Amino acid sequence: MPFRFETRIRFIDTDASGRIHYTAMFRYFESAEIEFLRTLGISYSSRAGYNLPRVHVECDFLRVIGHDDLITIEVSLTKLGRSSIRFEFRTIKAGEVAARGVVVVACADSQTMRAVPMPDELRAKLAPVLETEETQEQGE
Repeated sequence: MPFRFETRIRFIDTDASGRIHYTAMFRYFESAEIEFLRTLGISYSSRAGYNLPRVHVECDFLRVIGHDDLITIEVSLTKLGRSSIRFEFRTIKAGEVAARGVVVVACADSQTMRAVPMPDELRAKLAPVLETEETQEQGE
């Protein structure tokens, strides 16, 4: 079952056409991701010895999203690798999917910034919410 984060599109996040600027969608994804992790007891500000830099991002815009639109971003954790985490996002506007995205973060040593295995404590908090194809189908 995906985590849901509701927000409104701010004027500052739109371009001259009144639509959401493509870079802003990633900020909304990040806000949803941070709130999702917070519900699991994970805080970006309390990490010890590692960082979670983005190593891959993508977004497909399927419908117009504009200033003051109310959106719900659904976040699913779909892959838990040795040192990486894959999040998938669906942006819902007026009951329809308006955008889809993927963000992959890597677990990196704070000093060397090289990939390192995910700490056991982090993995233990994430593993219970890992969505498989089977759990995704059950949620639809």
